[in-house]
Amino acid sequence: MDNSLLRSIDLSIVCPMANEQEYAEKFVREVLENCRAFNFKSINFFLILDKTSLDNTIPILRDLEKTEPEIDIVFLPDNETVAGAYICGYQKAIKSKSDWILEIDAGYSHLPSNIPSFFEKMKQGYDCVFGSRFCLNGKYEGRSSRYFLSYGGSIITNFLFGTNLSDMTSGYQLFTHKALKRILEYGIASRGPFFQTEIKIHAHKFNITEIPIYYNATSKMNLYALYDALFHLCRLFIIKTNLKKRSKL
Repeated sequence: MDNSLLRSIDLSIVCPMANEQEYAEKFVREVLENCRAFNFKSINFFLILDKTSLDNTIPILRDLEKTEPEIDIVFLPDNETVAGAYICGYQKAIKSKSDWILEIDAGYSHLPSNIPSFFEKMKQGYDCVFGSRFCLNGKYEGRSSRYFLSYGGSIITNFLFGTNLSDMTSGYQLFTHKALKRILEYGIASRGPFFQTEIKIHAHKFNITEIPIYYNATSKMNLYALYDALFHLCRLFIIKTNLKKRSKL
């Protein structure tokens, strides 16, 4: 598939933002620049915001929305989790009937310059393209505690579920409409960072691949997130085990 055929594809971008006033406008413009270069039929940039954003991020993006037609600000006054923000964004993208849905974190923990690599890989016919910090040429910078939890969590998850991704916890990824809709139908129960792992477990039977990304860890893994990850890892493994037993009856 060459780039001219991408003119028939509608793209959605899902990106929660909060307290990003220093880089909000620059980041959004860079994301749009990298996406516009592929001449998609349309681009919907869903910026998900909630009451946790206490600085000038929201006014800055409201002003930007007036001049950039692709931007669609979604304000969730009652949202309390990052997973809730992402899932709302997914649902908006599915409802918009976009062919491809790109997920990216704000604040330059994910680099907009990596976006073209996702599109080039997806053009090869994959259902999901996952960014990886741990595959060849991937790069991780920042807190070592998060590195070991993410890397170790990927190893454990692959062992328990038979998945085969080098990075089971990354949140930089591209889906087809069909794949993401099916993943959401399976259900995403976690409201902590583990929801990214839950997505990849559900995506296991799709035609998936990884590409290397740069990641800069700026936040700590809190105790709730660790508890949430362990709880839902066990929950999913029990479900898997029970399904396997039933299939043998």
